[in-house]
Amino acid sequence: MKPRPSILILVSLILLLLAPATVAAEDEVTAASHVTLGPRPLFLVQDMDEETQRSSDLKAELMRCAASTEDWQRSDFSIGHRGAPMQFPEHTRESYLAGAQMGAGILECDVTFTADQALVCRHSQCDLHSTTNIVATDLAQKCSVPPAFNEAGELTNAADIQCCTSDISLAEFRTLEGKMEGVNTEASSIEAYLAGTPGWRTDLYDSRGTLMTHAESIELFKGLGVKMTPELKAPSVEMPFHGMSQADYARKMIDEYRAADIPASDVYVQSFNLDDVRYWVDNAPEFGNQAVYLDDRYSQDDFDHTDPATWSPSMEELAEQGVKILAPPMWMLLASNPEASDVESRIVPSVYAERAKAAGLDLIAWTFERSGPLAKDGEWYHSTTDDVIDNDGDKLLTLDVLARDVGIIGLFSDWPATVTFYDNCMNARG
Repeated sequence: MKPRPSILILVSLILLLLAPATVAAEDEVTAASHVTLGPRPLFLVQDMDEETQRSSDLKAELMRCAASTEDWQRSDFSIGHRGAPMQFPEHTRESYLAGAQMGAGILECDVTFTADQALVCRHSQCDLHSTTNIVATDLAQKCSVPPAFNEAGELTNAADIQCCTSDISLAEFRTLEGKMEGVNTEASSIEAYLAGTPGWRTDLYDSRGTLMTHAESIELFKGLGVKMTPELKAPSVEMPFHGMSQADYARKMIDEYRAADIPASDVYVQSFNLDDVRYWVDNAPEFGNQAVYLDDRYSQDDFDHTDPATWSPSMEELAEQGVKILAPPMWMLLASNPEASDVESRIVPSVYAERAKAAGLDLIAWTFERSGPLAKDGEWYHSTTDDVIDNDGDKLLTLDVLARDVGIIGLFSDWPATVTFYDNCMNARG
């Protein structure tokens, strides 16, 4: 039986209505694949000090590059940390597209799971209250620690609210919108609570925040032609979770890359949990070959990044266990040199960096442009060198030392354009 003309007309109209959305999405990805850097890299170059010959020469070379280069290229040295969260809601489609447009050759999805064990992109299993609009929705009452109010309707527990992906299903997760990270923990209303974006960020691009599953991020990154660095986040719930063990969790993340037919060489799996890295090395060696061990041992009382005797495992032991890439915060890789001569750098590689390289470990650092202005509150990521740098332009000297002297293979950044700009101009890794 042939379809009736009326049915054919209806189907045609439906296809016509659907077509623009599909084309727009494809155009969006194509547009984001063209690298544009915006004004910030030049602003930082202009802000550089010229106190030593090295910083003066670097400023001159970067300025010449900014003046003469028109065709910026994507760089694997530039890693989009959660996308471009200095100004875009982190781990959203919009943030990822911005990171790609800024030339990040690698984009990050931090991986956690929902109540029904679906893998999604969030920096922490329990950050929905500070990175989405969940507290302003009916799902707020499903939170581990939901908002509480007094008889006058005032919010009474702003500092304690906690909402986790494991509190809700994937279907419920999909109804949320991403927002700029930050809340007002002294607020007495939901509106004031959500208005907690740090002043050095912006809400300018906060009107759209499309949350993503891990699998959706893979497809987007594949369309953008970038490599991928998923981080398996530490669960906030007891494992096994509804029958899913930690090993199941680590394997499930890998399986989604296999299902999408992504070459292992395009994926840098990461974890702060050394056991996760060992699991991948032993059970998924094609991915474990470039697994990244994120080092946060600085939080341990008995760890001193300047004293190798306090490092357990040692650099050599990490290499023996199959670790090939080590990723500490930037400050652990650097030391200050306040007595530098006119031709020397005020920033030098740390003992930690030198020992890691001697053991044959590659290094990735985090996180560039993650904090506010250096003259105000941006010192944590520069804490080992804050006695020799004091303005934002000096970040470029930090970047230069990391690239040329420490020899890192990649740098996470909340604003990838700056790192892309530097690598295009200096090609320091070559």
